Amino acid sequence: MTKKMEVIFSELAELYYEFQQAGLGIRFKLSIKESITRIIQFPLSWPVEKDEIRKCILSRFPYKILYSIEKNHIFIIAVAHTHREPNYWVDQL
Repeated sequence: MTKKMEVIFSELAELYYEFQQAGLGIRFKLSIKESITRIIQFPLSWPVEKDEIRKCILSRFPYKILYSIEKNHIFIIAVAHTHREPNYWVDQL
């Protein structure tokens, strides 16, 4: 039986879409939640971005979830835009 992994967010993984258009933030958050559910179920399914850090690209938004698989949890490092300074998160670790 597979143990359900806890997800821990970095302070960098904040969401700002709602300021762009009413309701868009809710859809963005839902997309992230769906992606995180898939990450929890299949943590090794996404490719490695750098070292031990994996990336899961959102299906409806130009963002990726960067995460690492730790012993007892999944650590969300960043929710990063795929085109704007894609490696900004590296210096934040």
